[in-house]
Amino acid sequence: MSPVGRGWNLDNTYSKLSPGLFRRSRPLEFPQPRVVLLNAGMSRELGLDWEGLTETELAEVLSGRRLPPGADPIAQAYAGHQFGGFSLLGDGRAILLGEQVTPTGQRYDLQWKGSGPTPYSRRGDGRAALGPMLREYLISEAMHALRVPTTRSLAVLTTGDLVFREGPLPGALLIRVAASHLRVGTFQLLLAQQDNDTLRQLADYTIARHDPDLVDHEAKHLEFLRRVISRQARLIAQWQQLGFVHGVMNTDNMALSGETIDYGPCAFLDRYDPATVFSSIDHGGRYAYGNQPSIGLWNLSRFAETLLPLLDPVQERAIELATDALKQYAPQFEQALLTGFRRKMGLQTEHPDDPQLVQGLLDAMQESRADLTNTFAGLADPDNWDPDWGQHPPLQGWQTRWIARLEREGSNRQKAQDRLRQANPQIIPRNERVEEALQAAVSTGDLGPVERLLAALADPYTPSALHAPYRTSSPSGSCYRTFCGT
Repeated sequence: MSPVGRGWNLDNTYSKLSPGLFRRSRPLEFPQPRVVLLNAGMSRELGLDWEGLTETELAEVLSGRRLPPGADPIAQAYAGHQFGGFSLLGDGRAILLGEQVTPTGQRYDLQWKGSGPTPYSRRGDGRAALGPMLREYLISEAMHALRVPTTRSLAVLTTGDLVFREGPLPGALLIRVAASHLRVGTFQLLLAQQDNDTLRQLADYTIARHDPDLVDHEAKHLEFLRRVISRQARLIAQWQQLGFVHGVMNTDNMALSGETIDYGPCAFLDRYDPATVFSSIDHGGRYAYGNQPSIGLWNLSRFAETLLPLLDPVQERAIELATDALKQYAPQFEQALLTGFRRKMGLQTEHPDDPQLVQGLLDAMQESRADLTNTFAGLADPDNWDPDWGQHPPLQGWQTRWIARLEREGSNRQKAQDRLRQANPQIIPRNERVEEALQAAVSTGDLGPVERLLAALADPYTPSALHAPYRTSSPSGSCYRTFCGT
């Protein structure tokens, strides 16, 4: 048995691009790395086989002490607008191991997070604490089970040493799996540097990687912009339907693949309120739940600016093309949102009054301070779910309109029950349950609560006794606060 496991098939196409886009870097050699979570399903999907490795050997491979064949570790450079302010950035605590090509031919970035300082660390220690790394593992795997495009997590390791934030915390390392780590901020770096040659190289590389059917298109850069806009419109519509609050929608956290990336101060709504902010550093509510759609457009506008030199040699014409493309974001987002909410309401047909029906439910939930997840789950099975249905007149009034809408298409609540259950999760990562699990892991080293929560989140749409402890709304609601981890 190879001391690094079987199935490695690493490539390094990104490190063949302009050297200004990355710097070679190696992870720290941590004193006593130990694997605390390993994603067996993700390992199989990647084609990786750990059988025969000792715990020590596995930890040495996954921590970077033993590099697998073909590895060429790099830290990627990028820029970004953080809470509206522009900065030159880069992977300050992350290192790309390489691109694993799976047995089915798919290509995934494997990236260490919390691997130590890089040339882009800006005086930071480049390391991570156990709680935030477990949070990313939990939430990213939950999002995958909720059918939302997302980066994934292969493993979490403890490092055997401490990191210092407000106080000493156990150090940790996450291995993130992504379609790529290409982001709006990668292109913003080249706009800031006015490097049009590398911009074209990067754009063509990104197209070949994520939209290969456009490689020979005569207007491939414009079509690429339209694809990115469409992916983000659909993604953010899914966030809104589930009550997911990203918390840090900086341009360097918008992946061009259309995956959700960076699970720092994220959380899920309990009570429905568009003004909800969980992040402790979002003092002005820039990234509130209700602002996410408009921030998506703002970020895409910054991306469109980077592509102007490639759209047309005449700047006025390039701006016109980009503006026309951006105008498609709002209708695409609204259509994706409406389609998703129709599905969540068990509807199979379209009716002109459906937007008002959706907004009516959202308004009723806000007025009633109702739980978003439980309200929708209650459409299928109100007696076993949310007492809000029986307590609040706004919800009761809306329910009458909804039942009439089902009858208009020849259906009823009972006939729609299977559709409703397939569209509405019974369980999400409830904020207090997540915190309880993370606290147990960090304070006492007990991973049991994390593992039980993961098991429940793995199948959120199928009724199960595993779900029972995780259904209750948090009494703290929007008072809950999350932190960035750095």
